[in-house]
Amino acid sequence: MKPEIKILAAHKIDGSKWDACISNAENGLIYSRYDYLSNMCDQWHGMVIDDYAAVMALPWRKKFGIRYIYQPSFIQQLGIVGSDIKIEELFSSMYSFASYGDLLFNYTNQEVIHQLNIENRVNLVIDLSAGYYINSSHYKKDLLANLRKAEKEALSISIDNEIALAISIYKDHYQQRMKNLSDNDYTRFQSLCVLLEKDGMCFTRKVQNEKGVLLAIGLFLKDEKRIYNLMNTTTDDGRSKEANHFLLDEVIKEFSGAELLFDFEGSDLPGVKSFYEKFGAINQPYFYYHYNKLPKLLRLIKP
Repeated sequence: MKPEIKILAAHKIDGSKWDACISNAENGLIYSRYDYLSNMCDQWHGMVIDDYAAVMALPWRKKFGIRYIYQPSFIQQLGIVGSDIKIEELFSSMYSFASYGDLLFNYTNQEVIHQLNIENRVNLVIDLSAGYYINSSHYKKDLLANLRKAEKEALSISIDNEIALAISIYKDHYQQRMKNLSDNDYTRFQSLCVLLEKDGMCFTRKVQNEKGVLLAIGLFLKDEKRIYNLMNTTTDDGRSKEANHFLLDEVIKEFSGAELLFDFEGSDLPGVKSFYEKFGAINQPYFYYHYNKLPKLLRLIKP
């Protein structure tokens, strides 16, 4: 029996049912929650299968009157969430909705690999339920040496929630390198974080020296499955004192034993990937898919 598939505008979606699907599904990540999408997407529709047994977010824009799927800022992976659905039964509906697109499928959407021209993306995670003793036993030697160095610097970590500060410092440090992020993206994300904080789903941690000088700060999201390392920033002085190693180790230590994954949120960048691997993180890849179902003449202009 074929599933019932509906593509609904965001305002016509039952947000409670949508979020229940995200919460109950193994692969329901924070990025697919209704409020997250509504804050970070220009516009979005949702593919709803069999009364919210499975869902898939479709963020979209229009250019020259043509609707296309795009990947919004601060959203790593979306894809199909919920019960097992055959890919081909969904994609004909999606192609009719938008004839061009870029999608990032979540780590469980393995079937996509076999049917589509797909590209693996790196995402590194640690299972916090193993406990700190087990997890720290997988730390690489140079990380352990850097943590010993940090200990000698008399660093301290603060649990005050300072969302605006964390985002502002991140923006100041990385805006030139991450030109794909606009001022509006940061504004939207800050509003989202303030909203999530009310439900205990966003927190910050900052590292200071004994004089109270800020050396590193991280902003993390949290749901019932994961802690997400959304952004962390280290000052020049903090880098020389290994403050970011200290920051991440302290957060891992704080939540060790919880039934959560610590999600480093990447990365395909060799330096970042190598840094996260020092914590014993393992790769849990997600998948990038680009498609073009435009008329043949337009495909020559836009591949």
